[in-house]
Amino acid sequence: MEYSILLQELKNKFEKSILSIDEIADIPTLVIISTSVKEIISFLKEQQQFIFLTDLCGIHYPEQEKELGVIYHLHNLVDNKRLRLKTFVTKANPQIESIVSVFSGANWMERETFDFYGVDFVGHPNLIRILNVEYMDYHPMRKEYPLEDATRTDKDDRFFGR
Repeated sequence: MEYSILLQELKNKFEKSILSIDEIADIPTLVIISTSVKEIISFLKEQQQFIFLTDLCGIHYPEQEKELGVIYHLHNLVDNKRLRLKTFVTKANPQIESIVSVFSGANWMERETFDFYGVDFVGHPNLIRILNVEYMDYHPMRKEYPLEDATRTDKDDRFFGR
């Protein structure tokens, strides 16, 4: 299977759901609308043999209108091809349909993305925090917090190259 054939088939089948395609990147990357994630990933698994979900992770671009995103890495083990899917949602409505019914391995990856970024995976069987305490009222990987505490007096900037 050639990437060009696969990408053309995806363009034909999901024309309204694909926002952009980057074929120059190390792995072909599709940016898709968030409401089509499960449908496209199901198609890739069932029809194109992308049977391995390598990774699922969150991202935060605070300068964008749709600032929260999820990246999916899929692998076709038969043809040794990889594909990256990205989708974005607003912080006000951070909902994406869960793909746990397609890839059971997505369970903990979706929980981690929820825990650190606050993305709500609709239909997830147990969407609770996985690494942080359950009473934490924020999502620590969002770029909303300063990297350092400006009130600290116990450190000397000379030792940190500043």
